[in-house]
Amino acid sequence: MAPEPSRPGFDGAPEQDPPGSQDEPGSQNGQGTAAADAEAGEQPPADEKDGKKRRRKRPFWRDLVVIVVAALALTILLKAFVVEVFSIPSGSMENTLVPGDRVLVSKIVYRFRDISRGDVVVFSGQGSWGPDAPPPPGNPFVRGWEDLTNLIGVTAPGTDYIKRVIGIPGDHVVCCDAKGQITVNGIPLNEQSYIHPGDVPSAVPFDITVPAGRLWVLGDNRADSDDSRYRTDDPGGGTIPESEVVGRAFVVIWPPSRIGDLPIPATFQQAALQATAAAPAAAGSTAAAVAGGVLAWRRRRKR
Repeated sequence: MAPEPSRPGFDGAPEQDPPGSQDEPGSQNGQGTAAADAEAGEQPPADEKDGKKRRRKRPFWRDLVVIVVAALALTILLKAFVVEVFSIPSGSMENTLVPGDRVLVSKIVYRFRDISRGDVVVFSGQGSWGPDAPPPPGNPFVRGWEDLTNLIGVTAPGTDYIKRVIGIPGDHVVCCDAKGQITVNGIPLNEQSYIHPGDVPSAVPFDITVPAGRLWVLGDNRADSDDSRYRTDDPGGGTIPESEVVGRAFVVIWPPSRIGDLPIPATFQQAALQATAAAPAAAGSTAAAVAGGVLAWRRRRKR
């Protein structure tokens, strides 16, 4: 008789687990543990997750406050040292500037060059034309609001004026010659490009030599401008101190329909007029040289 086929486990040999059983390496439980470990390894540390949550939870109002404070600080620095916005309150500079225009005024340009004829300048009238500035409001909220509106050019101190420079120190300014033109050092000015249409250069005669350190200024709207012509009884005989000039208005920034620059008119670029500006400086140098020579000669005689 043929031997009976042995049955698994019959002869005492251990039974082999079928593939995929729970005890076999790489079984389902093993794979689950490995996957869990991999997932755990991919997750960021707890402290990193907490930091991200804290950054996400920072309130928006705090960022807004930082932005506003930084913008105000930058505006104050720019206003104090570089450029300032001024609002035009009257029609004394029409049609170059009209009420409601806002202009940028450079405060650093005169650190690199002298004030020139034809410049449109903003200056303080304190000590020359206007009364002293009124005291600031007692209410701190009102005072703060005024300071803020001054920063952006919505309002401006009542002692500030804006005019065009006609005569600089040493200039002999006269109105008018036989043709009805203003002359500077004998050179007639052709002002039709910037004075108000229909206006004459001046209905008020004047004849002045501008003192050292001062300026003779006029509004472009000659028929409606409170300027040097009407201030001859004030300190300086109508002239203003160079030291009170805030800066040069160089561009209109508002409203959009009036955006544009404020160049020096061509009549002030005449070669003959430019030559007269150099003459006083040359004369001053010559006088200084002569004085120095005389002083040296007298010292030699004393010795």
